[in-house]
Amino acid sequence: MKKTMLFLAVSLVSLQITAQQNLLSGKYSTQQLQELLIPIANFTPFPRITDRAGWTKASTAMMQATVKQAESYLTYQWPSIPATTSLLIERTGDREKYERVSFEKRNVLGTLVLAEVFENKGRFTDAIINGIWSICEESFWGVPAHLPRNKEYSGLMDVSQPFVELFSAETATFLAWADYFVGDKLDAVSPQIRKRIYYETNNRIFQPLMNKPHGWMAASANGRPPNNWNPWICSNWLNAALLLEKDATKRTNMIAKLLTVLDAFVNPYPQDGGCDEGPGYWGAAAASLYDNISMLNLATNNAFSYVYDNEKIKNMARFIYRAQISENYFLDFADADPQPGMAASMIYRFGEAIRDTSMMQFGAFYRKPASGQAGRFHYFRNLFELFMQDAFQQSAQRLPLPADAWFPGIQVMIARDKQGTTAGLFVAAQGGHNDESHNHNDVGNYIVYYNGAPVLIDVGRGTYTRKTFSDKRYEIWFNCSDYHNTPTINGANQLPGAQYKANQVAYTTNKTFAELSLNIAAAYPEQAGITSWQRAVRLNRGKNVVVKDLFTLKTAGPITEHLMTCYPAEVIKPGELVIHYQPKNGQPKDFVIQYNARQMQPTVEKVALTSMEDKGVQEKWGDNIYRINFAVTAPKANDAIQLMIAPK
Repeated sequence: MKKTMLFLAVSLVSLQITAQQNLLSGKYSTQQLQELLIPIANFTPFPRITDRAGWTKASTAMMQATVKQAESYLTYQWPSIPATTSLLIERTGDREKYERVSFEKRNVLGTLVLAEVFENKGRFTDAIINGIWSICEESFWGVPAHLPRNKEYSGLMDVSQPFVELFSAETATFLAWADYFVGDKLDAVSPQIRKRIYYETNNRIFQPLMNKPHGWMAASANGRPPNNWNPWICSNWLNAALLLEKDATKRTNMIAKLLTVLDAFVNPYPQDGGCDEGPGYWGAAAASLYDNISMLNLATNNAFSYVYDNEKIKNMARFIYRAQISENYFLDFADADPQPGMAASMIYRFGEAIRDTSMMQFGAFYRKPASGQAGRFHYFRNLFELFMQDAFQQSAQRLPLPADAWFPGIQVMIARDKQGTTAGLFVAAQGGHNDESHNHNDVGNYIVYYNGAPVLIDVGRGTYTRKTFSDKRYEIWFNCSDYHNTPTINGANQLPGAQYKANQVAYTTNKTFAELSLNIAAAYPEQAGITSWQRAVRLNRGKNVVVKDLFTLKTAGPITEHLMTCYPAEVIKPGELVIHYQPKNGQPKDFVIQYNARQMQPTVEKVALTSMEDKGVQEKWGDNIYRINFAVTAPKANDAIQLMIAPK
C-alpha cells in the first residue's frame, strides 16, 4: 500500500510544480530574435530545386510515388466552389461538400509541387500555376463551418473583413512552399504569380493576425485555455512568415507575436501533458507545438532546442503513447476518434527530439509505404519526412503499452492487466469537468477493452455539422451523459459548464489493482438533489472490472445506470447480462455483467443511427451501437450500486 500512496503523492506534487511560464516568448527579446533569425535570402530549410545534390538525399521511394500520383493530376480541372455550396452550412448543416473540394485542391497542389521539385523538368509547372491561381481566386480560404454565426455572414465570407481560422492558415503554407520551391519557374512564366501569392497571404493572413484579436490566440471569456487551433494555426503562420515576408522587421515582429500566442497554449497546459482533446486531436495540439519548435530551430540555427529539455514538453509528447489502448484503438473521450491515424514520422522525430526511445519506436511502428499524396494538412511534415528515411526505416518498432498512466491535470486514469501487452483487460476512466475543449458531458465515464478490442465504449464524435459547435451541441445524443457510461439521477443528466465537475478525485494503483475514485455529484444540476455520488472504477488485474457507486440523495427518484457497447447484449438470467463480444480480428467471447437483480432491471436498446451527425458514428463503429439501461426498481435516498464486468 505504501507504493500505491507514493505514486499518488508524486502525481499530485508533479501537478503542483510551477512550470516555467513563457517558455517560448520569454527567452529572447525582439532584438535578439531578429539577430537569431536567418535572413529570408539565406533561409534554406530544405534544398532548393536547383540543389540537385541536396535532393539526392531525399527518399527516392517517396518522391517516385509522388511523381506517379502527380501525373494523374496533370489534367486536373481546378474546381471553383459555388456560393450555394458554402451556403449548405446554413441551409442543411452540411460542411462536408465544401470541405471535400477545398481540401482536395490543396492536396493536389502540394503533390504537384513536390513532384516538380523531384523531377525538375517543368512538366508540372502549368498545373501548379493553375492551382495557385484557382486558390487565390477563392473568396475564402477557410471553411463555412468556421464563419461567425450571425446574419452578417449567413454562410458566406465577408471578403472585406478577413480573419484567420485553421484552413485559411493551412492554405498559406501550401502557397508559401510553392513560392519557395518553384518560385523561379513561376517568375519565368509571369511575375504576377508570386506577387499574387504574397498579396493574398498578406491580406488574408499576415495583416489580420497582426492587427485583429482572434479568439484562438488566448483563453476564452470563461477561462477555457486555447485548444489545438492555437499551435496548429501558428505552425502555418510561422511557415508562411518565414518563407514569404521579405521585410525583416515585419518578419521578426510576426515571429515575436506568434511566440506569445504559443505561450498562451503552453502556459496553462497541465504539467503531466494530458490532452483534454484526446489522442485524435493530439496530432494538431502538442504535435503542432512541436511543428513550431522544429521550424523555429531551422530558422535560428537551433536557438529553440532548449525547449525539448522541458519536462512539460516531454510529457505533452509522451501523451500519445500513454493514451493508447491497442494497435488500432486509443482513448476517445469527448470528440476524440477511437481509431485515429498516426503521423508516424512526426511522432518519431518528436521522440528523437526529446530523446525518448519508446516514442521513436512507437512512431516507427506506424510507418507505412509512401502514398504519393501530400495530404490535406501539415504540409511541411512531408519535407521533414523526405530527409529522415534512413534512420526511420531502420528503427526498431514497439508499442510501449504502459501498465498505468495517470493524468491528474485532466483527471484521466489508464490501466491494463500487464505492461507491454494488449492481452487481457484495459480500463480508462475520467473525472474532469464539462467545459473541456470538444466537451461531452461525461464526468465519471469509463471504458473497458479486452485483448485490445472494445467491450464498453465511449462512442466519441460523429460527423461534424453546423449543430456540432452551436448552442444545439447537446441536442446531439452522443454528446450527452445518458449516452455515456454514467448514471441518470433523479431523472437528471449532466449539464455543460466548468462548474459541472468531479470532486474528491484520487487514483491508486499497485500490482494487483488500479482504481479511480471520485465524487460526481457536482456534474449534475441542483434539481437532481444529489448530496454525494462517490464512484469507484477499479481494474482487478487479470480478473475483472468493478464499478461501485455509493450515494446519498435528498430525495429518492428514478435512477438509471447506462452502459454503451458496440455488440448485442441480453439478460441470460437475473443478475447476469451478457455482452456478445465479437472483435473483428479476434475470438468471440461473452462478457458477463453481474448486477443485483433485486435492485435493478436491465433493458437493451439498439441506437438508431439516422441523422447527419450519425454518419461518423457508423464509419467508426458500424451500425452497432447498443445502450444498456439498468433501471433501479425501488430507489432509495442512501444506497450503493455495483456492476462487475468480466470475461465469461
